[in-house]
Amino acid sequence: MESMNMSYMDPKTVTLIGIPGLEHVQFWIGFSFFAVCLVALLGNIILLIIIPTEHSLHQPMYIFLAVLAATDIGLCVAIAPKMLAIFWFGFYSMAFDACLAQLFFIHALQGMESGILLAMAFDRYVAICDPLRYTSTLTPFILVSMVLVVAIRATVLVGILPILIKRLHFFHSIVIAHSYCEHMAVVKLAAEDIHVNKTCGLFVGFTILGFDMTFTLISYILIFQAVFRLHQKEARLKAFNTCTAHIFVFLEFYILAFFSFFSHRFGRVVPSTHILLSTIYLLVPPALNPIVYGVKNKVIRKRVARLFSLNH
Repeated sequence: MESMNMSYMDPKTVTLIGIPGLEHVQFWIGFSFFAVCLVALLGNIILLIIIPTEHSLHQPMYIFLAVLAATDIGLCVAIAPKMLAIFWFGFYSMAFDACLAQLFFIHALQGMESGILLAMAFDRYVAICDPLRYTSTLTPFILVSMVLVVAIRATVLVGILPILIKRLHFFHSIVIAHSYCEHMAVVKLAAEDIHVNKTCGLFVGFTILGFDMTFTLISYILIFQAVFRLHQKEARLKAFNTCTAHIFVFLEFYILAFFSFFSHRFGRVVPSTHILLSTIYLLVPPALNPIVYGVKNKVIRKRVARLFSLNH
């Protein structure tokens, strides 16, 4: 009973402290994250302007890229305002329900990004392994269906997490050692049995990230087999070149994702290092994605140059 009396019952607010151990420099760290967010927002907004207006980009790969850009903008909007308010203005307090809402949007958008990367891998698989049926396979109806399935899957599975947290009533602390509301960071505050929350978190993580990564890898194994069966070196290079941007985006997303996922549950990583890397994992891919695809695609490069009047 005594421990229960020391607990917080149904807290209305939580306190986010930012980066524990680096509070004295997080004001300056905020400028780095602000710059990354600015690049991410600008790059992805440009993609959302160019792709719908450029007829030659009305292809499955670039439609998926536009959805990825919208998802990346959502991630930046979900994370950056509160994080920068903590770093720059000391606004540490946050309503508990707002924290759960942020948790939901961050993890749901992560799940959507993972699903879109799988859809892009499938696009490359069909384009290289079965090119004659490319247009008949990836029809507008199939594209919309894939995007809807990705969005519904992320919404339903991630939606379970805040619902399970709401069933917890007693918390031993309301101080979250993080710069945003992350699922396990919130769950660990509970003064009740959290085995269901942990198990469900692992289930959601493996159902989304594990499933998507497995089938993306299978797609690329089949793609590489098809590429290496081509007799002409130029044909092999051309086929491989169509995949390089997606391979880079895939690797940076999943390497950072799994490091963040496992270090929070099983690792002995210094908290400040974990929080910095988990924030980098959320903010750097949205900044890199438009740069990687913009550099690789001549049409996008020309449209960006025209947009900024650099071709006069």
